[in-house]
Amino acid sequence: MASKKREVQLQTVINNQSLWDEMLQNKGLTVIDVYQAWCGPCKAMQPLFRKLKNELNEDEILHFAVAEADNIVTLQPFRDKCEPVFLFSVNGKIIEKIQGANAPLVNKKVINLIDEERKIAAGEMARPQYPEIPLVDSDSEVSEESPYESVQELYSIAIIKPDAVISKKVLEIKRKITKGGFIIEAEHKTVLTEEQVVDFYSRIADQPDFEEFVSFMTSGLSYILVVSQGSKHNPPSEETEPQPDTEPNERSEDQPEVEAQVTPGMMKNKPDSLQEYLERQHLAQLCDVEEDATNVAKFMDVFFPDFKKMKSMKLEKTLALLRPNLFHERKDDVLRIIKDEDFKILEQRRVVLSEKEAQALCKEYENEDYFNKLIENMTSGPSLALVLLRDNGLQYWKQLLGPRTVEEAIEYFPESLCAQFAMDSLPVNQLYGSDSLETAEREIQHFFPLQSTLGLIKPHATSEQREQILKMVKEAGFDLTQVKRMFLTPEQIEKIYPKITGKDFYKDLLEMLSVGPSMVMILTKWNAVAEWRRLMGPTDPEEAKVLSPDSIRAQFGISKLENIVHGASNAYEAKEVVNRLFEDPEEN
Repeated sequence: MASKKREVQLQTVINNQSLWDEMLQNKGLTVIDVYQAWCGPCKAMQPLFRKLKNELNEDEILHFAVAEADNIVTLQPFRDKCEPVFLFSVNGKIIEKIQGANAPLVNKKVINLIDEERKIAAGEMARPQYPEIPLVDSDSEVSEESPYESVQELYSIAIIKPDAVISKKVLEIKRKITKGGFIIEAEHKTVLTEEQVVDFYSRIADQPDFEEFVSFMTSGLSYILVVSQGSKHNPPSEETEPQPDTEPNERSEDQPEVEAQVTPGMMKNKPDSLQEYLERQHLAQLCDVEEDATNVAKFMDVFFPDFKKMKSMKLEKTLALLRPNLFHERKDDVLRIIKDEDFKILEQRRVVLSEKEAQALCKEYENEDYFNKLIENMTSGPSLALVLLRDNGLQYWKQLLGPRTVEEAIEYFPESLCAQFAMDSLPVNQLYGSDSLETAEREIQHFFPLQSTLGLIKPHATSEQREQILKMVKEAGFDLTQVKRMFLTPEQIEKIYPKITGKDFYKDLLEMLSVGPSMVMILTKWNAVAEWRRLMGPTDPEEAKVLSPDSIRAQFGISKLENIVHGASNAYEAKEVVNRLFEDPEEN
């Protein structure tokens, strides 16, 4: 059904080119909020627009609209931009552009332009000859679109095999792939199941050692990559060997002359496929490729079911912090808003800030008279620190927060979190958000430092149980840094269980762990040792079913001995055992 122009609150919705052209027929001023489909219009500015609409009372010459850049050809330069953009159209001519949710500047611009329109209507002044501004940023590259760039992009699936992961070749392989002009669109770390291996490698299923190969491919961590060749793929010249027998300036007698003509912009040589490129780079033994379109589509459905959606999104992490008074009095209200705005809380912790930490987070207020009082407040009790994840997360959180001071928020952004959660104790925003992706990464690392621990799935676990456990590990936010299936020696078992070597049941433990290979894992996240022990549950599966029914041992454990999983007791023990079993591993 064709989209229609409709009024949503005070802003007209424009979501195609014809509606855009119709909007340009408006008399007077139209303020246009240009937005991306994946993040929506700027909610923080709507109270200001409503205020201007009511106070100026000029419905004939003041209009507000929201325009979706994704579906309007004119707005193509604004696609995939995170920052809000506001355009000002006077009688169909775009005369001004403001980037960012700068309420005071937008407010001033609207009032000045409406004042001009009033004077023009009263004959007090002539209409200024505003130049129409270009919509393309001066620092943006503009080039004529190649006719080949509209063709649907083709993808390959690449699997970096377990031996490459264990030998720390992953970064080298990925660098070589990107250096060759290919683009890694998505990646996924996983331990492949037998069914997945059989399906992916069905073309070699009749080989005599295929069963052994399946066992190898399910023995550890693999990286699954979605790779595209890119519209401008052109491998570096030094990696293309010259062909001395080829003389491009000569042609055979029966070769039509038209074939000797080279159209500008056409590639003289057909680009390598990913498989051909990896073979030339001597990486084909470490990384297998599927390039058949039908099979690629099938495997993308398995490993990347939300690929199209995720490709159009810009998932970003940001640090959020509730200052002590707000955390104490209205924490649940804030967390409810965070959930309603589609943020995912990856981590959260209570933290009492040091004076140095408080000064770093309040640096923007250091020249204010109340700075010392603010620092005293920030160090007076626990704050709540969170890691938030969302499409366009950093910018969206900043928009929700609103201005830095309560006075400005109440005047221009009454629906912002700053205005909603204002408190008498301080004139500043009671919530904090990182100001850039670089700052967010640094702050998250500071408040939520990564830790690694040992995880072990015991030999009696079935392949289905291992798959379910790995799924639970991922859903709990752990990163699988390394994984390998191995037969544990008595010496290794002694290192893994240092506290029970003298117990009566230790011989039974040795016997149980020697019946088959265990799956040994390095699990990484903030507070990993404690979080893994919580996910495992109590040692006794029967006790776990009562105290922690969602834990791994409650769901899959058989007895205290065969309780399916094991983990290190503390950070020191985790480091010692991990270094022994994985020979001081480094992150791939």
